[in-house]
Amino acid sequence: MRFSRIHIAIAFGSAGLLVLVFLGYLYWLSSQPPVLSRSEERDPLTNMPVSITMNPFRDRTIERVANRFISQIREGNCRGLLAQWEHDYRRKRADFLCTSEAQHPLISWNLVEWEDAPPLVILHFRGQRYSTPSQDATYKELFSVTEEKKDDGWVVTKYDAFY
Repeated sequence: MRFSRIHIAIAFGSAGLLVLVFLGYLYWLSSQPPVLSRSEERDPLTNMPVSITMNPFRDRTIERVANRFISQIREGNCRGLLAQWEHDYRRKRADFLCTSEAQHPLISWNLVEWEDAPPLVILHFRGQRYSTPSQDATYKELFSVTEEKKDDGWVVTKYDAFY
């Protein structure tokens, strides 16, 4: 089967158009917010969306800071992390959080909601925890990490969890 110049031109034109559309989509996607969509269906108890679609080109710095913070709490460094919180009314809250984290350590967590409230970003996670110190049963619960943009980057300013 012979291909004429017209057939080859149509093939290259189609391929070029597909590449152009794809690059346009990538450009559009890179300028979108971190959360592309939230499901209409919501959890009736927490009012959190059942699922969210995250932008694959988002800046993940905020998530890395939150994950590092959560990992350090899980490893038992809670008192050191929350030491700066102990200068005001949050001292009792920090003590409560550290005691509760020791009794109900996190096993795993995943991001379920991203809330922008400039200059803050609130990340909501669903975590699986041990329900007893003997670690014989688990449960799932929501917790959140609030971060604020400071001169030297993102800083965790609040940690809320239910036990």
